[in-house]
Amino acid sequence: QVQLVESGGGLVQAGGSLRLSCATSGSTFSSYDMGWFRQAPGKEREFVAAISRWFSLNTYYADSVKGRFAISRDNAKNTVLLQMNSLKPDDTAVYYCSAGNLYGQAFIPDYWGKGTLVTVSS
Repeated sequence: QVQLVESGGGLVQAGGSLRLSCATSGSTFSSYDMGWFRQAPGKEREFVAAISRWFSLNTYYADSVKGRFAISRDNAKNTVLLQMNSLKPDDTAVYYCSAGNLYGQAFIPDYWGKGTLVTVSS
């Protein structure tokens, strides 16, 4: 079992930045690939970014955030971060942290946090 708690969401103007953090506890953090997803009002949850586990820190991004968002992890602190720059109103969503497994570039989640709301005003 892995417990995930997101933080760092809030209201920001378009063009601004936010950094989301996901603190984990429970099972061994370094044994999981980690990902971020988001769900906008009235839309399905969608993949945002993922980072592979300990030995190969490969990162993967949705096309919509590539070049603007950066995912990273600190295995010593059991934390995964999502740095979001050049935010757009379309980035408004609840952002969810997830622990799971990467199969190639496909991230399959096993555990979810409760989410943190990001609102980008125009």
